[in-house]
Amino acid sequence: MLELRELVKHYPVGDGEPVRAVDGVSLEVARGELVALYGPSGSGKTTLLMLIAALLAPDSGAVIVDGREISALPDHDRACYRLRELGYIDQAFDLLPGGNVAQNAAMKLWLTGDARRAERMVTPLLERLGLGERLRHRPDELSMGERQRVIIARALSTEPKLVLADEPTGNLDSLRGREVLELLSEICRERGAAVLLVTHDPQATVFADRVHALRDGRLSGYEPDELFAARGERRSSS
Repeated sequence: MLELRELVKHYPVGDGEPVRAVDGVSLEVARGELVALYGPSGSGKTTLLMLIAALLAPDSGAVIVDGREISALPDHDRACYRLRELGYIDQAFDLLPGGNVAQNAAMKLWLTGDARRAERMVTPLLERLGLGERLRHRPDELSMGERQRVIIARALSTEPKLVLADEPTGNLDSLRGREVLELLSEICRERGAAVLLVTHDPQATVFADRVHALRDGRLSGYEPDELFAARGERRSSS
């Protein structure tokens, strides 16, 4: 589903060496597979996701999604790709303050042309995410975990082929973070979506089929002590 071929994105810094945000990354993610990229702040994780989302153009290399080179598409086609085929869960809880839960979750569906049915279409997903009793609540009446679930519902509302998750547990405590990750992984696997999750939270890697480290814009293997510990905790609680 997703293939990255020697993807490069560098940023010039005055007369010095450029910042190598993404430096020759190659990676494949299949349908129904969740791949985690673990790395500290500044390692290039968000830049990589923005390249895959066609929000940035690579300096070289290619982003292939379902057989198409996304970076080579015209502007209109890239916008349609983001709307219909891509689910992007970012770090910002960009919810409309005047809209309720159902309205905020249905925003992508409105744009696909079925505005009258949008809220009804997204309701089963919100119920699955534990928000069935909160459909008419505004964002300021929600907890951080509930706001994150609205963002997830919006991203998954169009049943995307590819889901990108940028630090989805970054603003949550460990318990709420685990709940969000469990729901995200379950729903995406059921739908056969390819998922690329970037994080610096070792707990998030527990739910992945594969884990890579991203440091200084390059991929490497990852199997730290905390990952073993988290996996052991998950097995003991299941």
